[in-house]
Amino acid sequence: MFLMAKGRLLQMTRPSLHLLKGIGYIVSTISVALLAIVSWESASKSPLLTGCLLGGAATSIAGMFCRWLSYEIEKRQEERQDRKKPSLGSPASSVTPASTAGTPRPAP
Repeated sequence: MFLMAKGRLLQMTRPSLHLLKGIGYIVSTISVALLAIVSWESASKSPLLTGCLLGGAATSIAGMFCRWLSYEIEKRQEERQDRKKPSLGSPASSVTPASTAGTPRPAP
């Protein structure tokens, strides 16, 4: 994802993307609540409309929470994978405890 700043494209880091997604879901949740408040006067005149309004607002917020949670899980999985990757220049398969201790390895 990219942002424009002074006519230039800036690449966003993973943490900033995650924060932006979280802020977006908070804004959407507030929007749902505000729309429900505005609609309450009309909807409160009918039990069916009241149920639909409350159910719609609740399912919308629950859906946003589920999407946010899926991004959080993906982020944590990526962080775990990044920690498991060996650093560049030192492949894990070429270093063994015997070779690091100075003991020659037997020929295959």
